[in-house]
Parts: sequence; structure tokens; C-alpha cells
Amino acid sequence: MSFLSSFDISASGLTAERQRLDIAAENLSNTNTTRTESGGTYRRKMVVLEEVPSTSFRTRFNSLLNRTASKGGVKVTQIIEDQRDLNPVYNPDHPDANEDGYVMMPNVDPVKETIDGMSATRSYEANITAFNAMKMMAQKALDIGK
Repeated sequence: MSFLSSFDISASGLTAERQRLDIAAENLSNTNTTRTESGGTYRRKMVVLEEVPSTSFRTRFNSLLNRTASKGGVKVTQIIEDQRDLNPVYNPDHPDANEDGYVMMPNVDPVKETIDGMSATRSYEANITAFNAMKMMAQKALDIGK
């Protein structure tokens, strides 16, 4: 793994954590959404991350020739809906209430989403710190040559 590929790894982490934060914000904003474009109650979304393995020089060289580079880091593989049960709330005056007066509310827990958002923010900050440390090491290495 080359020194400069470390920047790519941190950048992939920044992208993934930004996506996590966006999904947590989307979940929070849809806490009371009982009708979506697809017609049902909003379901909590979750981000699935996967490692992008680093490769040897030979594999990396061949992949660059074929423009299928794999640099290492992390990537978002999919965004899935949480299949836990929806929360029934008694509100017979609500337009989406069933015949028993219950409205099926989203399975979004605001506390959990806040914690997920905080975790994504901290991970984002850690990637920025790593990126800046690598940048400083590169600058110091260039200063050695002066």
C-alpha cells in the first residue's frame, strides 16, 4: 500500500460516515410519517458498510490498467429498511387510523438515531484527523528534501 493511498482510505471513510449521518437525519425527520410515496408507513433505514480490502502492488497495477481500482477503506453497500414491527398508537381521529383507532407509526427511535448521528459525526472527525495527520507527514517529508 502506498503512502498516498492512505488519503483514499480516509476519504472513503468520510463518504461512508456522511451517508450514515444523512440516513440518521432522514430517519429523525420521518419520525411521524405515516404515508410515504410507496404508500405505507415510513420504516427506519440503516446503512450497511463493507470493507474495501487493500490489494498488492501487482493486483493494484492490473486493476488500474483495467480501471477497476480497489484502494482499501470502506464503502456503503446498501441501505436497508428495518423490519422491526411498527409502533401502534391509539389516535382514532388520525386519517390513517385503522378500524380499531390505532395508527401504525414508524419504527424510528429518536434516541437511537441521535446516538447513531453522534457516532457518525465522531467517526467523520476521526477520519479528518487521520487525513490531516497524513497531510502533515507528507509536508514534513517534503521539507526533508530542502
